Amino acid sequence: MDWPTDRMLRCAGRFRLYAESGVRDIWDIWGGVINDREAELDQWFRAEVAATTPGSPRPLQEAIDATGLTGQRCAELFDAQAASRHLDLAARRLTREGHGFYSIGSSGHEGNVVVAAALRVTDPALLHYRSGAFFVHRARQVPGLDPIRDVMLGVAAAAADPISGGRHKVFGSKPAHVIPQTSTIASHLPRAVGLAFAIERAAHLRLRSEWPADSVVVCSFGDASANHSTAAGAINTAVHTAHQNVPIPILFVCEDNGLGISVPTPRTWIEQAYGSRPGLAWFDADGADLSAALATASAAAEYVRAHRKPAFLRLRTVRLLGHAGSDVESAYRRPAEIAADLRRDPVTATARLLIATGVRTPAEVNARYDEIAEQVAKAAESAWNEPKLASAAAVIAPLAPARPTVVRTDALRSTPEGDRNGSNGSKRSANTVPVHSDSDSGETAGSGEQLTLAQAVNQTLAQLLTRDPDVLVFGEDVGRKGGVYGVTKGLQQSFGVRRVFDTLLDEQSVLGTALGAALAGFVPIPEIQYLAYVHNAEDQLRGEAATLSFFSGGRYRNPVVVRIAGLAYQKGFGGHFHNDNSIAALRDIPGLVIAAPARADDAAAMLRTCVSAARVDGRVCVFLEPIALYHTRDLYRAGDGAWLAPISGVRHADIGRARVHGTGAHLTIVSFANGVPMSLRVARRLAADGIHARVLDLRWLSPLPLEDLLDNARATGRVLIADETRRSGGVSEAVCTALLDAGFDGRLARVTSADSFVPLGPAASTVLLDEAAIESAARALLAAPAPR
Repeated sequence: MDWPTDRMLRCAGRFRLYAESGVRDIWDIWGGVINDREAELDQWFRAEVAATTPGSPRPLQEAIDATGLTGQRCAELFDAQAASRHLDLAARRLTREGHGFYSIGSSGHEGNVVVAAALRVTDPALLHYRSGAFFVHRARQVPGLDPIRDVMLGVAAAAADPISGGRHKVFGSKPAHVIPQTSTIASHLPRAVGLAFAIERAAHLRLRSEWPADSVVVCSFGDASANHSTAAGAINTAVHTAHQNVPIPILFVCEDNGLGISVPTPRTWIEQAYGSRPGLAWFDADGADLSAALATASAAAEYVRAHRKPAFLRLRTVRLLGHAGSDVESAYRRPAEIAADLRRDPVTATARLLIATGVRTPAEVNARYDEIAEQVAKAAESAWNEPKLASAAAVIAPLAPARPTVVRTDALRSTPEGDRNGSNGSKRSANTVPVHSDSDSGETAGSGEQLTLAQAVNQTLAQLLTRDPDVLVFGEDVGRKGGVYGVTKGLQQSFGVRRVFDTLLDEQSVLGTALGAALAGFVPIPEIQYLAYVHNAEDQLRGEAATLSFFSGGRYRNPVVVRIAGLAYQKGFGGHFHNDNSIAALRDIPGLVIAAPARADDAAAMLRTCVSAARVDGRVCVFLEPIALYHTRDLYRAGDGAWLAPISGVRHADIGRARVHGTGAHLTIVSFANGVPMSLRVARRLAADGIHARVLDLRWLSPLPLEDLLDNARATGRVLIADETRRSGGVSEAVCTALLDAGFDGRLARVTSADSFVPLGPAASTVLLDEAAIESAARALLAAPAPR
């Protein structure tokens, strides 16, 4: 061991007492497999226990200090702390032996057990990856749960892990109301704020929710994470919302160990950053002082529960054993710093408290500590022998659950879910529009007013809000203004500010609100004002929304439909941020559904389908609305109104099914969104020369409509992809690959926008796909010799 000499001299007497006591040590339990740092920690604990003078024995139910903490409760909290410590040691041992795969531990953070003790089991918790003692104590309060075994199954990546099914080691439990989080930096805070908001909103709207109306949401994170923009934005959103007298019952718990891997956090920084912020109640506690910390945590929880306002609890901790198993702290920390942290070990401090107050003798503390170690050792041995996930199908099973028949039934409903008196509850409506149309004009059967795409979205949202009380519509300028393009106009007046509302200008918080609302039982439909803005918050989709079902084995879901106004071709209002034409960052997110309607009837049907897929299967959907087509009325000539369509008979459009315009046998033009009307106009000009083309509107960009794509490619033997996104990373790359993978051997070409941002003004036309390029490419493809 690399202890400083002066420290060894100070501790020599205590180690002599420990050695003479004859108690077992951690080597006995772990069979000799332990490294120096772990041995040092174990020996410190035992030496301190041996050196502590026992107090007079007292009954377990008697308070041991002025805070009212009883001996019984102190012993229970020690058990959770000791279990968390031994789980860390076991995880490191399994990792060294090749049987474990996760070694980021909670050692030094075991003081967070007081937060669990201060809250109810039914208070939803989104935990930091060092909140092990919290998890153990919370789970032990639920009959039938075994947190030691559960954590070990996660470490071993065992398929029997009851939360992730072997996909990742997370602290999570549906019965214990612990929503699993991974190691992303503070990315769970926006969701936590959204959940706090939505629990209250559900109570006001009398919507059934998993959590009681007076719940407190707790989310824990580290001091380094507190500097992340996601944390700053989420806390700002909580304070901003509470400032408007909207209830936000959330307790932020910053477990401050003073380090972000190797980068130190200034000792007073967290208090300076958050300790005097108006609207955010501040609480501060030493995680090594169990009694005082429990009193402070209880006061913080009671404040949030009573006032329904956010609070910030800074829990001062230490980080023992480094950042993870592979971390060598001595490379960047002085020995004196490491030694000072060891003296603040919370497990040792609680052991001393038990002994000094007469609740336990040193021998009893050591015996209990070793008993817990043996429980963990047995659980570890059992866990690493459990089967692992053995196939890609097993791994990805929770990513994209699909019950298309049930989704269709839900989309066709005309009455609220569960209303047995509705005539359309489980039957296809007689007025439902067919998914496919062979009309060259692109018109769909049905009756009613001819609408633009924007009007169709507006009316469909109104229909969904009327039918389903669980639907919320919100975003920047969505409420009073009715959206930048008027798409949500009148909805707030019709349905009220509790169901259609404006948010602050922070895309991370918009999406976080949606993810929290989804957990609380809503089907949220947030709006991101422009496609370029979603990149400010993409991790809320990639790292949070798309992963929750994956890391919880489908036990938690994110039923959400994100409306995004996007793509290019706006006239008179340009530039990159309002004409972004890249969706590459969205298309590779596993399980994400991306809808891109081109016309009013498709927009109505696809929006209904997305909402039903979210509600039924928990799908995360992006509904991409082409801005330039919002108010488009004409197709071939001014005043023809050929791009308008009725939606009165529209109910559903299967995910992953395309729409075909025309029956041409010479060429298939594959496109989507703005490319569809351009391609239809090109097809008409080709027809004048005796060349008959069909236009395949993909509609769904993820998953692609592979069956329809291949069928229509083979029908003509020639495929031109007209792709308004960029040449690199664009949709056409995936379409080409899909055709080639399926064995298509006909002629294939693509025409795209340039690999460029979209400039302001007329220069935009130099980099964007246009009709001339589509027509030129079509004629070139038709003139090319047939492949051999």
